Amino acid sequence: MSATKTFAGVGIVSLAAVGAALVSQHVFGMQPCPWCVLQRVIFLGVAIACGIGLVWRSVAGRFAAGTLGLLLALCGVAAALWQHFQAAASASCNLTLADRIVSGWLGLDSLLPDVFSARASCADAAVNLLGVPYDFWSLALFVLLAAALAAALMRGSRGRLSAA
Repeated sequence: MSATKTFAGVGIVSLAAVGAALVSQHVFGMQPCPWCVLQRVIFLGVAIACGIGLVWRSVAGRFAAGTLGLLLALCGVAAALWQHFQAAASASCNLTLADRIVSGWLGLDSLLPDVFSARASCADAAVNLLGVPYDFWSLALFVLLAAALAAALMRGSRGRLSAA
């Protein structure tokens, strides 16, 4: 698969993940916790990195974008694991790292509150979708995105991360 197709596919899937989270929130009433919101931010970061890879078509540009996207996807893996194994066991996840990143450092909750405002505790946000914890769906998607970007980087290191 070409780098262009990989970046386009990973970017679209990342945006679709955020879209699914927003549908879950606004249509089905599944309110997000700070770790849920942080994962939305990470998915958007992966999509932006892929957009950079689509625009910056040199080998160096594709490598930088692929590396950034891969690192963000791995951060998403860590966030989903932390949410499931640590944060969901807590009655409150206020002022955690996720809350500080989204609210404090980035200020996204005041910029777009319908998308980035945490409205539930981590324990309340621990719900299942088709019998699987919601955070595991996110985890699986981050793993797939990381694998796709890692494969693209491996192909690129063999000289095929060209503008094609």
